[in-house]
Parts: sequence; C-alpha cells; structure tokens
Amino acid sequence: MQPTDEAFRYYFWFMQERMQVFWKRLAGQAPPWTTDEDLQQYKFTNVYRVCDRISQYLLQKVIYIPERTHFTPVDVLLRILVFKVFNKIDTWEYLEQQLGEPLTTQNYNPTQMARWLTELQALQAIFNSAYIMTGSHRDYTEYRSKHARWLHMIQSEMLDHERLQRIADAPSLRAIYQQLKACPFIGDFLACQYTIDFNYSEVVNFDENTFISAGIGAIRGIKKCFRYDSRYSYEDYIKHTQEQLHYYQTRYGYTEFKDLFGRPPQLIDLQNCFCETDKLLRVKAPKFNLGNKRIKHRYKMENPPLRYFFPPKWGINTTLNQYITR
Repeated sequence: MQPTDEAFRYYFWFMQERMQVFWKRLAGQAPPWTTDEDLQQYKFTNVYRVCDRISQYLLQKVIYIPERTHFTPVDVLLRILVFKVFNKIDTWEYLEQQLGEPLTTQNYNPTQMARWLTELQALQAIFNSAYIMTGSHRDYTEYRSKHARWLHMIQSEMLDHERLQRIADAPSLRAIYQQLKACPFIGDFLACQYTIDFNYSEVVNFDENTFISAGIGAIRGIKKCFRYDSRYSYEDYIKHTQEQLHYYQTRYGYTEFKDLFGRPPQLIDLQNCFCETDKLLRVKAPKFNLGNKRIKHRYKMENPPLRYFFPPKWGINTTLNQYITR
C-alpha cells in the first residue's frame, strides 16, 4: 500500500491537532483552541467518534439512564435505534415528552409517534442532516411520510420479526451488521454506524476493532491518501493505518498525539478520520478534490461544554473523572 505523502500527512496532522483541541476544551481553556484557521472556521468531528455531542447524548440520555435496570435487552436496542434514525436530540426529547416515560417496546406505537412527529415537523426539522436518510421501499409506500415509514419498518422488521433479539444474541459485530443490512432503508453506512452504537451498550459487547465498513466520505479520503490498489478493500486500508499508526505518526512528524485516556483510536475512529481528512483536503490541498469542492458546515460555538461519559466496560471513566477534578 503506497501512501500519497502530501495528502496522508494531513491525516495525521488532523488527528494530532483536533485531539489537542479536545484536550484544551476539556481542561477548560478559553478559545481559540487552535491557531489553524480552517479548524476554527469549519466543523470537524472529534478524532474519537464517542466524543461527539450526539454520541455523548446517546450514552447519557438514551442508554445509561437510571431506568435501564428495568429495560430488556430489546428495549435498549430499540431506544438506540429510534434515537439514531433521527439522530437529533430535539426529536428524541419531543417523543419522550409526548410519551411521558422512557421509550420501550411496551409503549412503542409507530402510528401515534408518526402523528406526533408530523406535528413537530411543521415547526422544525426532525432528521439530522449529518446522515442522508432514505425512505423509499415498496413495502412501506402506504405511509405518506418518511418518518412514518421508518417507524413502521422498525415495528415490522425489528420487533415483529424479532430482529433486535437476534442482534442481542449475535456472535459478532459483523453478524449485527448483516442483520441491519437486511432491513429496508438501512445500507452499508447506516448498518455500520448502528452496529457501533449498539456496541456502546451493555447488551452488545465486542471489540470495536473486529469490524469496520468504510463509508462514502472515508472512501474519498482513502483515495486521496493512498495510491489506490484494487487488490485491497477500503477496509484493508483502514486496518493498515491502524496497524502502522505509530510508524506513520513518526514518519510525518506527529508524535505528540495523545490518545483517549489510554484507549487508542479504534477502526471506527480511523474510518471517521479519513472522512474528515477528505473534507480538510478540500481547503488544504484542493488539487486532490474528487468532486466535492467545499465544506458544508461551518463551526459555531453555541453549545455548552460537554460533560463526558464513556461506556463503563471501557474502564476509562475513573481516569476521566480524575483528570477533570485534578
């Protein structure tokens, strides 16, 4: 595998510089947290997927809530899936407010929930623009809205056909991914994202490094960073980057990267960094552009600082708390 040094160097620059922004913010330093104008101007995700605001909300307000002791494994997976389909905090909070209690299989009613979301949609967007969500399938054309089709698909495919139970009993991340891909509206990218989200919970417990599927943005980044050889899959390039991470950090001079409390970047994080590098190169090295020439989202510092929490099974929350209180 032959890297394109000029482009791939930015991959490791991004990892180090973006992670330094994370550490400065966590330490309570005042902005700006970087002198780089592009990182100041445009929105880039964290190096670690779990550190982004949506993932943190998922962990703290959807999965690890006090009521979870009364949830079945299918309840937990249903909550994750419904939240992630819309991927929007306002939509989730509206649904639970209308329910008057935490969402579970016992009160999941796609017809009523679709009516509520139709009312909300008249006032604001109910889907997060970060994911392109399709909603066309011959078996669900009777439902007029995209959100109704998704909610009824979950009822039919996930609950009535007991697919969520099969996911809870699955032997691997890849098996979960295949279960999800078998559902209408869920393609490769969403299946991978939902698989990782399920794995944040106590219901699913596999090593994140046992599976990855490259998304479209990551594929663009890989094509920019490597002289692509079709003998290898895009996933092979992600795995190669992980295996040679320290080598490349040294080769390009970015050895000050500080990992997440001893947890090295996982395959999903490296996949995301290829996507972010694709975006970064649009402004840093436009000659590598593969069609997309601009970055859509500008950074707005309008949200309060996050209070971080990680899946307890990772064993890093104690270190996090010690870091914050020192």
